[in-house]
This record gives sequence, C-alpha cells and structure tokens, in this order.
Amino acid sequence: MVIRHIGVWSVSRLYGALCAAMGLLFGAIFALVAMVGGSMAGAMGSSGSGLASGGLGALFGVGAIIILPLVYGVMGLVVGAIGAALYNLFAGMLGGIQFDTEP
Repeated sequence: MVIRHIGVWSVSRLYGALCAAMGLLFGAIFALVAMVGGSMAGAMGSSGSGLASGGLGALFGVGAIIILPLVYGVMGLVVGAIGAALYNLFAGMLGGIQFDTEP
C-alpha cells in the first residue's frame, strides 16, 4: 500500500486541533507559573503597585489560556496545510510512502 495523496484540508484541521490542544496545555502551565510568580512578588512585599505584584501575573495567566490556543491553532492550521501540500507535491515526484500491512 502506497500513500500517494493526502487531503490538505483534513491534515490541516487535524494538525490545527492538535496544536490548539498543545497551546491550551502550554497556556495552563504559563498561567500557573504567572500566578505563582505574582503571589511570590506580592509575598516578598515589593514596593510596586498592587497591579504589578499580583494583578499583572493573573492578567498574563488568563491571557495565556486564551491567546496561546488560538495562536497555536492558527499556526497549526497553516503549517498543516503547507506540510500536506508539500507532501502531495513530493509524493507525486518521488512516489509517496509505502506501508506494509498484515491482515
């Protein structure tokens, strides 16, 4: 069995969803780190305003949970489409990927 052509839109959607899920994971980790960092800054008694010590960390954390999945998803959609189109181009020239399966 040889894969000679793949659907660009199907690969692009799948890769975009996978990247969005990774963006959600990274955003949650970033939010946790920002929350802990903001709490530590507030606990150390920084002379800055309340927004700089705790609120800014929370703002970055919530922003990361919203923005990173969107950015990663859009980037995954674009990169998936480009990768699938390039695969189709090179598979046409070189013959595709061969799979050996057993029933």
